[in-house]
Amino acid sequence: MFRWILAAALCAGLPLADPARAEPQPLRVGLTPVFLDDQVAFLKRWRVYLEERLERPVVLVQRASYREINELVRQAKLDIAWVCGLSYVQNASRMTLLAVPLFNGKPLYQSYIIVPASDRTTQSIVGLRGRIFAYSDPDSNSGHLYPQYALIEHGQAPASFFARSFFTWAHRKVIEAVASELAQGGAVDGYVWETLARRNPEIAARTRIVQKSPEFGHTPFVARASLATREFAAVQAVLLGMSGDPEGAVLLEHLNLDGFVPGHRGLFDDIASMAKTVANAPAAATVR
Repeated sequence: MFRWILAAALCAGLPLADPARAEPQPLRVGLTPVFLDDQVAFLKRWRVYLEERLERPVVLVQRASYREINELVRQAKLDIAWVCGLSYVQNASRMTLLAVPLFNGKPLYQSYIIVPASDRTTQSIVGLRGRIFAYSDPDSNSGHLYPQYALIEHGQAPASFFARSFFTWAHRKVIEAVASELAQGGAVDGYVWETLARRNPEIAARTRIVQKSPEFGHTPFVARASLATREFAAVQAVLLGMSGDPEGAVLLEHLNLDGFVPGHRGLFDDIASMAKTVANAPAAATVR
């Protein structure tokens, strides 16, 4: 029967399907709350940019938490994702480092501890004892791990230090919670705070930075460990080439980034060290 259909198609001059010309599978890209809100138009432009340079469809997948994106990468339901440095540290066997953003010329960023602008007395996180504190995400380095580590370094128990703490599930929402004095303090990605200060200065101006962390490896792009080498190289080349591409440079300007670099695992050693300290810390405080 198949030979009869094939012969009929040839006689009729009908084109035969060419497997080599099959439509390529979409590249599935995961985005986490490192992104600022209200970016629908920008994300469409970035998706089109990636599609044109990769010559394949691109699907952007957004989720409300780091954990959801991490799980999708682990299950190979995403090809690449923009995640937190803590996510990469915790899943290094299932994620391959693809690219690291350049912010102010370096592949580094900081965590900021912020308070309402009306608070003129608090000087650091230890001055927020008994207050209400906003974290961004339980799997965030800048929005959860670092403030916990900072308290432990001062002999405090994070679980009992604040009168109450809560998660906003987005860095921008931490800033908004502190700006509106829903929280008396919060921990936020410094890159997000600086970007918001450029784009919506009236919101950032209602907060005050009282403490900055040391510099850590910036929030990386990672690939699922099973991504083919050819696909990995193609995506990495596009990301690394954005700064030298006029259209890519415009997108980077919107992101408040200078570009992307390959990076290396050592950039995240300090995050891994902090994670061990927090995991092994006693539950009770030792006041110094």
